[in-house]
Amino acid sequence: MIEIDCLGEMCPIPLLKAKEAFKTIQSGETVKIITDHSCVHQNILDHFNRSKISIEDDEVINGVWEIIITKL
Repeated sequence: MIEIDCLGEMCPIPLLKAKEAFKTIQSGETVKIITDHSCVHQNILDHFNRSKISIEDDEVINGVWEIIITKL
């Protein structure tokens, strides 16, 4: 699993980091993005919401999300 800590970072930097990491993984592997900005959370979900990808997101504490993207 690749983990990307984007706490304190604003768009588009976290999305660019997530896209780059996603290119490097194989089927069955995951990228985990941690963010504390709701716009980053939504932009990542919007971008990766397509077939052959599994997305799980969880607000682990108030205002901090973990987004797990798995390539199928």
